[in-house]
Formats: sequence, C-alpha cells, structure tokens
Amino acid sequence: MANPLKQLAKDTAIYGLSSIVGRFLNYLLVPLYTYKIASESGGYGIVSNLYAYSALLFALLTFGMETTFFRFAGKEGENDRMVYSNALRMVGAVGLAFVAIVFAFLGPISGAMGYGDHPGYIGCFAVIGALDAFQAIMFGRLRQQHRPLKFMALKMTFIGLNILMNLFIFLVMPKIPACTPLFESLNYGVGLIFYANLLCTALVTLGFIPELKGISYGFDRRLAGRMLGYSWPLLLLSLVGILPQAADKILFPYLMPGQEGMVQLGIYGACVKIAMIMTLLTQAFRYAYEPIVFNGSRDKNSPETLAMGMKYFIIFTLLAYLAVLFYMPVLRRFVQAGYWEGLKVIPIVMMAEIFMGVYFNLSFWYKLSDQTWWGAVMSAIGAGVMILVNVLFVPEWGYMACAWGGFAGYGIAMLLSYFIGQKKYPIRYDLKSIGAFALLAAVLYLAFQGVKSLALPVVAELAAGTVLLIAYMAAVVLDFRKGKA
Repeated sequence: MANPLKQLAKDTAIYGLSSIVGRFLNYLLVPLYTYKIASESGGYGIVSNLYAYSALLFALLTFGMETTFFRFAGKEGENDRMVYSNALRMVGAVGLAFVAIVFAFLGPISGAMGYGDHPGYIGCFAVIGALDAFQAIMFGRLRQQHRPLKFMALKMTFIGLNILMNLFIFLVMPKIPACTPLFESLNYGVGLIFYANLLCTALVTLGFIPELKGISYGFDRRLAGRMLGYSWPLLLLSLVGILPQAADKILFPYLMPGQEGMVQLGIYGACVKIAMIMTLLTQAFRYAYEPIVFNGSRDKNSPETLAMGMKYFIIFTLLAYLAVLFYMPVLRRFVQAGYWEGLKVIPIVMMAEIFMGVYFNLSFWYKLSDQTWWGAVMSAIGAGVMILVNVLFVPEWGYMACAWGGFAGYGIAMLLSYFIGQKKYPIRYDLKSIGAFALLAAVLYLAFQGVKSLALPVVAELAAGTVLLIAYMAAVVLDFRKGKA
C-alpha cells in the first residue's frame, strides 16, 4: 500500500489547485459585485441570502450520500459499481422530485421568502441545487477512482464560464441599450448572476457523460436500504453542519427586516468572502483526505494517519489565518470601501472556520466506527447554539452576532467531538505540538496588533507582518524536519 501521507499530499496539490485557485478566481467577482452593486442598495444582500439557501439545499439534496458512497465503495465484499449506481439514482430521483414540488408551488414559496416579485430566482436555484447534488456523486466517483485531473478540469470549466458571463453582465450589458430593460428589471444585474450560474452548471453536466453511464449498473434495494441507514444521520449532520455558514444569512432578513437588513447582510456577506480561505483549505483537504481514510480504514496505521493529518491541518490553517490578518491592508481592496466597516468580523469568522475544519477531521472516529448518529447529535447542538446567538443578538448587534454565533457553534461541536471521540475511538493526537503552534500563532497575532497600534505607514505594517509570518513558517519547517529525522 502506498504511503497515505504521500498520496494525501499529491492529491491535495491537485484538488487544491482546482479548489483554491478556482475559488480565488471566483473572488475576483467579489470586487466586481461590490464595485458595481452599491452597498446601500442591498443588492449584494440578495446574493448572500440566496446563495445561503443554495448551500442548505445542497446538503439537503445530497442527504449524506456522497460520504455514504465512499464508505460503501471502500468496503470489502461490496460492488463499487452497484454502490455508485444506487447513489446516483437515489440522488437523481430526490432532485427531480424537489424541482417538481418547487415549481408546483413557486408563487407561495417565493412570496414567503421575500421574492414574490422575482419567483424566477427561486425556480432557478431549485434547478441549480438538484444539478449540483447530482454532480456531487459523479465528482465523488472521480475522487474515489483517483482521477483529480478531470475533477479539476470540470471545476475550472464552470468557474471560467461563470466569470466570463458575470463580466459580460456587469461590464458589457449596461452599455447595450437593448439590454437595459432586462438589466434593470432584474435588480440591476443581480438576478442575472443566478441565471448565469444555472447555465454554467447545466453545461458542465455535459462533461459527465461517461460517468452518467453508471446509472445503468442497476439498483440493489437491499444495498440501498443499508446505504440510507448509514446516510440519514449524515443528512442531519450535513444540514446542521452547514447552518453556521448559511443560517445567519437566511435568518438575517427576518431578524432585521427591511432595507437596512439587506444592506447589513450585503456588507457582512462581502467581508466574509475574504475569510473564506479557511473553507477553501478545509475543502481541498477533505477532497483528498476522505477517500484515503476510508480506503485505508482497515489498515492498522489509520489512527496514526488521522493524528498526523490533524496536526498538519491545524498548522497550515493557522498559517493562513495569520497571512490573511497580516495582509489585510491589501486584501481589503477586494471589496469596495463602502463595505469596509464589516472587516472586523474576519478574525472571528476565520477562527470559526478553523474550528469547523478541526471538527471535520475529528468526525472520522464516528464515520469509521459506523456511529454517524453521534455526528448528527453534536452538530445539532452546535447549530442550536449558533441559531440561539443569532436570534438573541442580531436585532441589537447586527452582523457581529452572526460572526460570534458561528464561533460559538463550531467551537462547542469541536470540543464535544474531541472528548466523546477519545472515549469511543481513541486517537493519540499530538496535542503538545498542536498547542505549541497555537500558542506561537497567538503570540505573533498579539505582536502584530502591537505594531498596528503604532499607526505606522501601510508599507511598514506589511513588512512587520511579513517578518512575523516568516517566523511562523520557520517554526513549521523546523518541526517538519524534526519529524523526518
């Protein structure tokens, strides 16, 4: 068997290229949106609100079947082709049923969500959600077969098409008189963002024609029953897991109604994009990590692999945390100055994302021991805390309550998973080394805050941040060399 850490590093490099570079290219849309959609219009609040619903829909329509596919395809005695076909058919059927229901009640649903004047937005996202869920199983097949190049090509195709269409919408359409009525009628281009997404998603589906043939492998009812038994706790896990990222943006218009609510949501949504580098790292790590862990779950070294993966995940996410904060004078230019008042949420949101990533890594104890209901319970508790903080404090604190709600929710879920996991599936994490790097990061952060208090020129502040970041990186290199010795 190949060294799992070498395989992890190789696949993370490729998946990370499609995820991190791709998302970075998508970040280029953030300045486009914030410079073309005025903060006081609340238009970016609509974007943040509907994409939050989209994230929740994805969790609902995949209902844990992506992870279930990996688990059953990696089991001895299971036919991975039949597992794949079952997953594809079940997710496809649920998606079709969902789209049919939404279109049957499109008017009432749109009105309840506050988009009675634009029901097309809701119909658009229903189709996007179903297609994304269906594609998730096929992307999972590529990961399970260790085919990261095609994975990357399809992801980058979607991103490239989407960027080109958005550039056309905001830079070209306003200059074409014939397009002006359509542009203005759809919230001055905001609605066209969603239709462009739908078109790009549909086009990328054509790239999965070979993988679509897997639906012809057949359907095993008994296998489907066992897969659903494994996946239903993961459905709850996925839903409550996505809530700290999405529920604040979904609840915000109800907790702070009116134009002011959409304006604040737009500011919060734009600034949170800068903090999303943590999500990118966690996602890239997950794409490579999950198949390796499940495929090697019978290996006696699996706990050591999990412990090593946890250590380096925390080390490198702390590096990203420091880099974002130290270079904030540059990164803030990604959003228009009218949104800068929301930059104070970034340190809080990024730490919440680190908690979420640690929680994901801790989650393997109940996935590998087939006790996925534990994940549902712990995630539900964390999501409940997050929602409670939002409901109680958003009317008074505004979007700052959203940031602290995610911090508290993910933090509690992470701690619960660690302490319960050590009893159910003990893993010897290198807590001493992890704690040392966490302490080092905290000291460097405080040192940088001291530099900022001196009100130095921006160039000097960036130089100081660079020196501090190099110090952290030097500690990482020394630890890595020590581990190889």
